[in-house]
Amino acid sequence: MENIRDYFAAIPSLHRSIILVGGIGFFWMLEYIIPLFQHRYHKVKHAGFNLFFTLTTIIVNFSLAFVLLKASDWAVQNQFGIINWLPEMPLWVYGLVGLLLLDLIGAYFVHWLEHQVKWMWMFHLIHHSDLHVDTTTANRHHPGESVFRLVFTVVAVVLTGAPMWLVFLYQSLSVVLSQFNHANIRLPEKLDKVLSYIIVTPDMHHTHHHYVLPYTDSNYGNIFSIWDRLFGTFSYLKREELVYGVDTCMDPEENQHIGAMLKIPFGFYRRSS
Repeated sequence: MENIRDYFAAIPSLHRSIILVGGIGFFWMLEYIIPLFQHRYHKVKHAGFNLFFTLTTIIVNFSLAFVLLKASDWAVQNQFGIINWLPEMPLWVYGLVGLLLLDLIGAYFVHWLEHQVKWMWMFHLIHHSDLHVDTTTANRHHPGESVFRLVFTVVAVVLTGAPMWLVFLYQSLSVVLSQFNHANIRLPEKLDKVLSYIIVTPDMHHTHHHYVLPYTDSNYGNIFSIWDRLFGTFSYLKREELVYGVDTCMDPEENQHIGAMLKIPFGFYRRSS
């Protein structure tokens, strides 16, 4: 565990980029080998559209990274945050508790909130509007959503009291797990079910991308599945019944038009029925 701590305490930007690009590349290839659905769409064009929003997310995160760094340094220096108030514990327990808290506040809670607050939903709608969910969908976020998600990550870091090595570890796991649970891959159903008691799996998250309620408003987790099970937001839908998208935004022309997607949050309110 010490080696992991030391590595992520000084992880080069290049390595973080490799994790992002490598994850997309790995699951992209896996989608050809064990696809869940044989989508009839232009996979490369679809990826290009989603990667535009990946780029905007990278720009937002890079521009505001100093805020995250300052927040972590302040929490550590002032011994602020839940993991700093707990009794001394082994490093692996410290890391696990920190990851769970970061995932709860910085991923599950903000995701749940996006489905409850109208203006937040209008930004998040861009993510749900994808009619062909695959590993590139993981990074399909409006730049406005990228901003308030980063704000919640900062809040999570302060409330957790996480040092930067733990923040970088969390972000790396978050990227890879998000690419995994969005990927258009078919795991053996029993394996997917067993894994879903620990982490968010493709079957679990694909249910969240079903086009109508109540499934849209369920399975908010990103890394750990414990939060959905604990707070009663877990649901399951058979693979063959899945229809991706959101019922108020099913026009393929709109969903693959960058300008239209960027303008959605500033138009009329759309709520899945």
